[in-house]
Amino acid sequence: MSIRVKLVLSYLAMLVVPFVLSIIAFAVIFYFYASHGSPFMKMVEQEASLYAEIKLTSIREPEQFLRKDVAENFEERLRQMNMNLIIRVNQDIQYAAPSLLSSDLLGQLPAFGTVSEEEGEFRKKHRIARHEDFLLPDGREGSIFVVADDFPISKEIMEAFIWLAAIVLVILALTNGVLTYLMSRSIIRPLKALQRATEEIKEGNLNHEVKPRSKDEIGKLSVAFEEMRKKLKESVELQLRYEENRKELVSNISHDLKTPVTAIKGYVEGIIDGVTDSPDKLDRYVKIIYAKAVDMDRMIDELFLISKLEMGKLTFQFEPVDLGAYLQDCALEIHLDMEKRGIKLQLNILPGNSALIMADREKLKRVLMNILENAMKYMDKPDGRVGLNVHMEEGRAVIGVSDNGQGIAQEVLPHIFDRFYRADPSRNSSTGGSGLGLSIARQIVEEHGGLIWAESELGMGTTVYVALPLRSRDERGTAEHGHKDLDH
Repeated sequence: MSIRVKLVLSYLAMLVVPFVLSIIAFAVIFYFYASHGSPFMKMVEQEASLYAEIKLTSIREPEQFLRKDVAENFEERLRQMNMNLIIRVNQDIQYAAPSLLSSDLLGQLPAFGTVSEEEGEFRKKHRIARHEDFLLPDGREGSIFVVADDFPISKEIMEAFIWLAAIVLVILALTNGVLTYLMSRSIIRPLKALQRATEEIKEGNLNHEVKPRSKDEIGKLSVAFEEMRKKLKESVELQLRYEENRKELVSNISHDLKTPVTAIKGYVEGIIDGVTDSPDKLDRYVKIIYAKAVDMDRMIDELFLISKLEMGKLTFQFEPVDLGAYLQDCALEIHLDMEKRGIKLQLNILPGNSALIMADREKLKRVLMNILENAMKYMDKPDGRVGLNVHMEEGRAVIGVSDNGQGIAQEVLPHIFDRFYRADPSRNSSTGGSGLGLSIARQIVEEHGGLIWAESELGMGTTVYVALPLRSRDERGTAEHGHKDLDH
């Protein structure tokens, strides 16, 4: 609903709502009086009941009127009906309402024994509504006078009209106030929210969310503002990520490349200085320089690879993979390298054709190679063994790569998948590698929707687990049906 339509409807409501509510109020008041009796009749009934009580008391227990608390009780009840009480004993005023006390009060009251059924005048604005005489046990003469306003019913009618007028005024005030508040709130609150969001963005806080409160022009503006904030936040976060990665790459490259660069420099200087006085020595120096250069090239490749992974810039080509056959191919590829190092590779338990996963073959191969190379790299036993097995649990295929190497301390085990982390605090690179292999493995496994973790015991060996989701039966059936259609 647009703001213009809201303003028109608000104006009409300010005219119609008070009129309707006033009619409802009159109807409710009329129904209340009709169902609960007229207030005037109730006043007459209460008056008659109170008169009867006063008369009965004057006959049975006239001495009660000499008690101040009794007199005040009757006065309180009479005052609710706009009446007052006067008690006279002989020629003395025993009790009189404060509003009636005067020096000539006694002379204005009828004498004892002049009781009349008709009401008598009393001063200008009052009348004597009741006059009851009584005799006290000691023989004294007493009189009770109930004094009322001249027109008590007229006063009740006036009060009723005043109340009705007050109700109408309250309805008008409340209606206009509520409608004005609602209208102003629907406009001012979204504008204040936009103002606050603008100030937050100006201060650099891009996490302040703007929620549209309506579908009018301001609501559309809020939606556009929120989309702008999200895009701005994504842009800033991406820029910060690029900057952070750039700084970290520069820092880690300068640190990790220092060792091979220093080695290359030293060997080259040796060649220049003529240290290589024989062809064999020269050949050995050149081969070392080449190996260091290869290590540097690999380290740079891994740095750019993990940077792409963290920024989500690396594409994956997922396809159905028979896990058992795939692991056998990977084991065959690295088998010769392990034999050269005196390490035995054991394929313990591999699944049959039933274990199908969705995977990027090259990326998953990199995960397995990184794990296996780590197992070879940190092998410290002459009879080194690396085992490869698979088991199924809860719709996942869990690949386990275990070795009997030096193991990892428990306090550093949670950090081995962090990039550039090495268990050796001195970051000694004597074993080779950049400290990125397991970090790359973790991110590739997570892109496959899987998990990777490690268990280890110092001096006994380490087992790295990779859990990957299995393909469902429906996916398998669809794939097989597709292959059959292709064959035909």
